[in-house]
Order: sequence, then C-alpha cells, then structure tokens
Amino acid sequence: MMKLADLPDKIPVFPLPGALLLPRARLPLHIFEPRYLAMLDDTLKTPHRLIGMVQPNPLCTGKEKQLHAIGCAGRITQFSETEDGRYMVTLAGISRYRITREVEGFTPYRCCEVSWASFERDLDQTPEKDTDFCRTSFFDLLRRYFDVHDLQTDWDSMKDAENEMLIDALSMLCPLEPEDKQALLEAPSLSTRRETLVTLIEFALRGGDEEMIKQ
Repeated sequence: MMKLADLPDKIPVFPLPGALLLPRARLPLHIFEPRYLAMLDDTLKTPHRLIGMVQPNPLCTGKEKQLHAIGCAGRITQFSETEDGRYMVTLAGISRYRITREVEGFTPYRCCEVSWASFERDLDQTPEKDTDFCRTSFFDLLRRYFDVHDLQTDWDSMKDAENEMLIDALSMLCPLEPEDKQALLEAPSLSTRRETLVTLIEFALRGGDEEMIKQ
C-alpha cells in the first residue's frame, strides 16, 4: 500500500480520451507511440512507477490540447514487450490527483506537477461502501442498456462482485463519452459515482428510444 508521503510531486501524464482509471481498479493499456514508449521506459526506472491518466479537455485547443484538472495515477504492475517493440501494460489505480501546472522539459511526453490533497481516501485499500445501492433495480436498468448496445457480459460474475468493483468496472468499460467518464472520475464518493452512472445510462436509453421512434 502506497502512502501519501510516497507520492511524487511530478508525474508523467498520458492524455487518452475515454480511458478511465479509478483507485483500486486496473486498466490495461497497449502502448506503441514512440513518445509513450519513452515515457514507459523512464517510468520503470522510478521507485513509484506511476503514470497519470488524464482526459484532454475538448473545450481547449492549441498546439498541445489542454487537460482536465483531475486525473488518476496508476502504478505499473504488469508489462510485457511484443516482438515489434510495443508494450502491453497494466496500471493499478492508486489515487486521483489535481494538476497544479504543466512542466516544460525535454521529454517527448508531457509531465505535470500535481497535488494529491483531497484524495486521501483513494489510498485506502478497503473497498468503499454504498449502503443505499439497490442492486435489483440497477441490474434491471443495466440489462436494458446492454441489450440496446448489444453488449455481452458474465451476469453471474457481475452479480457476485462487490459494489465498488461493480460500479467502477462499469464506469471504466461502458461506451460513454469522454466527458461522461470525467464526471464519473470526479464523483466524490462511490454512491455519487453510482448515481452519476445511473443518470448516464438512463440518458443513453432515452436517446436510443428517441432514435428508434424517428426510424
């Protein structure tokens, strides 16, 4: 378990639209761009092995797209190299962070100074509780969503999952817009994330019904 004192003030950041990492969750990545291969090589030499996942902010444009202020750092826990020099990597979510400023430097990838304040709960390895979670109505809604989007899953395994694992996995895997993923990331608690996810699913279902009516 990492402690607040173990977290660095500066980390490399990986802006990847739609890719969501949450604390205590795992995110597989396929890295092949030269600048991110360099980032991975440099990160593996550090004691913390942290990479900051972050969403680009679509409202800001320029030579380098601006970033959302809040991201989530993951520790490299698994990696393998393919014969053609690509990496298959797994990040374990450690903590969210707030970008304080982007650091200019000589690396081909982007680096930021970050603050971990306000996210101390992320470092706790104990799953967060959601006592108001009604799983029956949630799964009824989820089945409708999966049917509309022609998504497949192992329903038995999903029903056996703890609340945090279930909500976070769905937040990461559901085909939602990047700004929706950002809203899920910034949710202050598991119950708030679950409520946000339900709202997004209901909105998607209403949109799907409207499209079917038009046809």
